[in-house]
Amino acid sequence: MHGPGSAAWLLVALCAATGAYCLLRMRSGFEEQRRTAGSEALMGFGMALMAIPATVITPPRTAWALYAVVFGAAALRALWASRSSGHHVHHLVGTFAMAYMAVGMAAAPSGHAGHGGAGAPLVTGLLLLYFAGYVLWSGARLVPVATAGGGPPVSGWGDRPELARACRLSMGIGMVAMLLTV
Repeated sequence: MHGPGSAAWLLVALCAATGAYCLLRMRSGFEEQRRTAGSEALMGFGMALMAIPATVITPPRTAWALYAVVFGAAALRALWASRSSGHHVHHLVGTFAMAYMAVGMAAAPSGHAGHGGAGAPLVTGLLLLYFAGYVLWSGARLVPVATAGGGPPVSGWGDRPELARACRLSMGIGMVAMLLTV
């Protein structure tokens, strides 16, 4: 992605850290939590790789095509999983956005998006609206609410819902930043 170097590296660090925490969440004792964490780790690491500044590495078009295939397959998996859980609809939108950006980068004349025109403005705008709304919604969910009895006991780092929400929030912010450069 093109943009200021320090901002791009901060996005790389944020997405890589989020992906790493999602890998830790895969050690959860709950199967659905592990599946969700795996999808989110793929998103985090994929976003980190996409955000590496173009001045450092310029992947060939075939790399972007591979990204499109990987995230297209992840979108199909999320579409199938969304039949049973509404949360997978968000994964569907996220993986679609990643595939969309990869196709845009593969189609861009220089192999990198970021100078405008590397995607359909309507699709990009709709994705920006979705992720901006998601960031606001998930950010509001992080605000502590006073509870009378407390919550259930947490067994480990992978089962902390507030950290999972914070990871989703950071990936949403990263997605907004990446879509702004398309």
